[in-house]
Amino acid sequence: TTFSALILGIHQTVHGGLIMSLTDTLGSLAVASKGQYMTGVSTDVSTSFVRPAGRVGGVLHATATITALGKNLAYTRVDFTNESGDLVAYGTHTKYVGKSSSDLNNVKFSEDGEKVIEGANIE
Repeated sequence: TTFSALILGIHQTVHGGLIMSLTDTLGSLAVASKGQYMTGVSTDVSTSFVRPAGRVGGVLHATATITALGKNLAYTRVDFTNESGDLVAYGTHTKYVGKSSSDLNNVKFSEDGEKVIEGANIE
């Protein structure tokens, strides 16, 4: 993401609410990347801010990973780094996936994540 003036806080750095919202969204997408058609509901979202995330024209990188995926709960972590690769914030996101884990629209991906090998190919 490249920053515009619309997402800056009072100190002209990226607003923490943007990072919190991205933690929520990217955590859900990490769950979806495992074939979950419905990604459940959030039970906890937390973000820690390490240093200012950037200014207008700066670049923010985000990497979302699943730290655990069980029958009822999914745990994700999102790391945010600046263009130098420095950690500027990280978030965790816990989702209740109990009912969504058995959704008929769920799919199973190939090891490389490129092909649907089980379930409907939803486009």
